[in-house]
Amino acid sequence: MSAGLAAMSGRFHFVRHGQTLDNQRGVRCGGDRDVALTERGLAEARAAATRFRLSGRPCGLIVAGPLHRTQVTAALFGEALKVPVIAQDWLRERALGAWNGLAIEDTRPWFEARLTPPGGESEEVFSQRVIAGLTGLVGLLPQSPLLVGSKGIGRILFTVLARQPRVELGNCELVTFDPLGGEGGPERWAWRWHREGQGEQKGGFAPLTPRQERDAPGPA
Repeated sequence: MSAGLAAMSGRFHFVRHGQTLDNQRGVRCGGDRDVALTERGLAEARAAATRFRLSGRPCGLIVAGPLHRTQVTAALFGEALKVPVIAQDWLRERALGAWNGLAIEDTRPWFEARLTPPGGESEEVFSQRVIAGLTGLVGLLPQSPLLVGSKGIGRILFTVLARQPRVELGNCELVTFDPLGGEGGPERWAWRWHREGQGEQKGGFAPLTPRQERDAPGPA
């Protein structure tokens, strides 16, 4: 684990944006493809924001990716929670170049093989960007921030903090990450995954070693 992650000592939350038309169609939609939420996606975001507010879990700030789907989702959470929203570019989904618009199931083997899409972003560069952005949250952790991003961002968080490289969050599913502490920093993390209709899942795992992180496959 990087020194920056070891310095993190506070809770944060992550939620995936609401449904988009590309999600509905089952096709790839990277950070270089900006699409709006569907009516269902707007309803999902409003409902998830209300559930989060009623849960009573602390959150004083929302940090969202720059794309329309994450900005609108964040705005609905901000309205429900009455907290400010800021944008950070590191929460942009992985750029998929020529793979945008292709069927998820048809392209899954390419992701598992860790191929780089033509005109897109490599898995290594994407992972490094997310980890660097995450370490930059240290000064914001006293506010228990809610991060709003896409499926690929959630996958990297689960890979690095929970040893689960193949997790795919559904639209507006929310996860809370808590460092458990340990000698030299929070070497272990607990997570709570809030899934509509399925209750709450919990777990706690040590972060991946750099080699495990590099070798862990998973769809974007």
